Amino acid sequence: MSTMTPGERVRAAVAGEEVDRVPLCFWHHFRPEGSGTRLAELTKHFFVDTFKLDITKIMPDLPYPAPDTEQITVEQMRFLPRLDLDTPSFREQVTCVRTLRGMLGDDYPILLTLFSPLTYAIRFLGKEQALKAAKQQPDLLGEGLGTIAANLHKLMEATLEAGASGIFFSCMGATTADLTLDEYAAVGYPYDIQALRGANGGWLNTIHIHADPNQGTDQIYFEFFDRYPAQVLSWSDRLTGPNLGEARTLTEKCLMGGLFERGPLTHGSETEIENEMLSAIIQTKGHKLILANGCSIPDDTPEQWLHIARKLIDNPR
Repeated sequence: MSTMTPGERVRAAVAGEEVDRVPLCFWHHFRPEGSGTRLAELTKHFFVDTFKLDITKIMPDLPYPAPDTEQITVEQMRFLPRLDLDTPSFREQVTCVRTLRGMLGDDYPILLTLFSPLTYAIRFLGKEQALKAAKQQPDLLGEGLGTIAANLHKLMEATLEAGASGIFFSCMGATTADLTLDEYAAVGYPYDIQALRGANGGWLNTIHIHADPNQGTDQIYFEFFDRYPAQVLSWSDRLTGPNLGEARTLTEKCLMGGLFERGPLTHGSETEIENEMLSAIIQTKGHKLILANGCSIPDDTPEQWLHIARKLIDNPR
C-alpha cells in the first residue's frame, strides 16, 4: 500500500485498520526552563526533525504547580488551590501545544503528557504517606484529589482546543504493590474520570499504567483500565504483565508498548532491538499497535540506538 503520513498511520492503527507499517514512538525528558515555546521547539527537533516519529509527545517538563513546602500532610490536601489557565505552567503548556500545532500543521499527532490526581498526590505527600492516606483516610485525601482533577479537566480542555490530539495520562498506584483494586477504584478512578472528561474531544487519549521498575513480580490492574475513556493503553509490558499477546485478548483498545525503556533501545545491539520490535509485532500481528517504550528512556541514551530503531521500522532486515 502507499506510504501513509504519521496522522494517517496512527489514526488507522487506533481504529484497527490496515497500516503501511506499525507506528513508532519513543521519548525522554527535556529542559525547557519554564517556556512553552522552548518546549515546543525541543519537542519538534527530537520527534520530527531528528527521528521522524509518528507521534510528537509533549513531556511533563512544565510541571503541575507543587505546594510551597517540599512535602505536605494529608490534612493540607484540602487547601490545594483551584488553578486558572493563567497559572504559569498551565499557560505555557497551552502555548506549547498551540506553537507545536502551528509548526506541524493539522496532520501530525500531538500527545500532551499529564499525570493522574493520585500521582500528583503521591508526589506532594510522598509515596508512603499518600498510599497510607488512600487506605485509611480516603475521604480526606479525596478533597485534594477533586481539586487536582478539576484543574486538570480545565487544562485538558484548553490544550485540546489548542491542537492536541489527545492526553497521555499517567497513573500511579494501580499495582498490587501499592493498593488493592478496590482501594484504587475508590481513590483513583473517580478523580481520573473527572479529569479525563476534559479530554473528551481527543482521538488519541492514552492511559499509561505505571509500575515502578523495582516492583519485581507485582502486577498492574490492566483489565480495570479497559473501562477508561481512552483509545490507547500504555504500560511497561517488558517489565510487568500482561505481555502484548495477553493484552490483545483483554481489550479492544490500541496497545502502546513493546520496547523496554531500560533495554536494547538504550544500549543495543541492533539484533536485540530488532528482536524486541519483531516480537511485539508478532504478538499482536501488528494490529492496533503503536510500538513504543513502556516509560521514559534515560535522557542520556546514546542516539545511535534510537536511529537504529527508526531505521528498522522502515527497513527490517
